[in-house]
Amino acid sequence: MRLLFTLLVLAFSFYAFFDCARTAQEDVLKLPKWAWLLLIFLFSSLGAILWFVIGRPKRNPGPGRGGRGKIIPPDDDPDFLRKL
Repeated sequence: MRLLFTLLVLAFSFYAFFDCARTAQEDVLKLPKWAWLLLIFLFSSLGAILWFVIGRPKRNPGPGRGGRGKIIPPDDDPDFLRKL
């Protein structure tokens, strides 16, 4: 049981580290990106929790939860009909 908990904490820390590393510098909140990476590396679980609560940018996928939106058939699409 203790090994499972340790693996979960390690996986969470790795995920936070790589999530921070993949985030663009201008999107990172509160601290510079290098400081977040150092914080996650030195204080693995605490740094990861702080990254997700404070430093990670809010993802705004837009309409349709990040997809291309609702598919509209051509005869119901006003933009398509306007081009005819």
